[in-house]
Amino acid sequence: MRTLFSGERHVHYSQIYVKSGATPGEGGLRAAFAGQTNGICGAAVPGSLFLITGLHTGRVGFTIELHDETPPLDDAWEEIVEVSFMPETSEVILIEWGGAAYELLALEQVEYRVRYCGTGRDEARKRDTRIDGEPQLDRYLLQFWPSPARPDQVVRQTSANAAYWHRHARGLPPPPSPEEKAEAERRAQAEAQRVRQERQRHDEARRWGGRLPTERLRNVRGNVFGMVSLDPDLVHAIGDAPAQTQRKIARWAAWRAYQRAGLAELDWTAPALAALDRGEPLPPPFTDDTEVWQRFHADEQMPRTLVTSLDGRHHDMLQQGMAVPALFGAAEADPLQAALDALFAAAVTFGRDHYRELLDEVRRTFLVD
Repeated sequence: MRTLFSGERHVHYSQIYVKSGATPGEGGLRAAFAGQTNGICGAAVPGSLFLITGLHTGRVGFTIELHDETPPLDDAWEEIVEVSFMPETSEVILIEWGGAAYELLALEQVEYRVRYCGTGRDEARKRDTRIDGEPQLDRYLLQFWPSPARPDQVVRQTSANAAYWHRHARGLPPPPSPEEKAEAERRAQAEAQRVRQERQRHDEARRWGGRLPTERLRNVRGNVFGMVSLDPDLVHAIGDAPAQTQRKIARWAAWRAYQRAGLAELDWTAPALAALDRGEPLPPPFTDDTEVWQRFHADEQMPRTLVTSLDGRHHDMLQQGMAVPALFGAAEADPLQAALDALFAAAVTFGRDHYRELLDEVRRTFLVD
């Protein structure tokens, strides 16, 4: 026999716990004693013991023993009950109500039979509270030994207090069956999944301006969210349009950007815009980003005008530089991405003060019956 703990423990609301894994008292007194015969040592919640004392508040005598086999009964104890218990983790603790103090118990993760013994319950219940320095009123012994699980049992009962708690436990509704537990868990998981999906839909709709996107729009890349930030309804409308209309919008947006920036008639941009209209690959220098920007910076005849950024933070954005990407966007293989990328580049080209005119124009030109 080994003594795992011996001393006094503070109780409140006549409660003290042994726990492993589960929160002490998880599910409350009803869950701890559901289906039991005894009402002073609750073992119905796996991995925990819910111990009821006679004293309401104060310190009680408490001893915990570990035996190799069933210990003999001791006539000195007025109350004796037995339950089965198996730790859920390698850490088992004796813990006071509220978790104010605890003691680690050296118990292995095996099935135990537990005997809970007590004496002085009625006097302790009558006194209700024990102040430090007053004589001890009730004391308890908790004995563990390896044993297969079996139903709980009242071995001895003499006090009115214990009789009250035993009656209370026997009057509780039975615990749910394994099938009922499985169904409750299934429903809980289904509800959790529903809540997650609803939250995801809500978050996605918020990102898309208050409306869920089609699968087609959801999978598009490029500057789609730049456009959503400007006009989410227009983005959805373009997403719903036929591919032929999307391609027309892309080409139109590239032309409007280049015209606005004064780039449409340059000798190195005009052939590319013409090829775009014919649905052909872009010619040099638009076959290479680096070549385009080299030509851009080398062209001394190109106009240079400034616009305000769409967020209003910068007032010195080179309008011609904002327009260049519109042609690359319009040439994208995916007509929806081409439309959105070219239109966003055109909006940046028009700048904060005028981009709304551009978006209203594309809506009137292509999307109004």
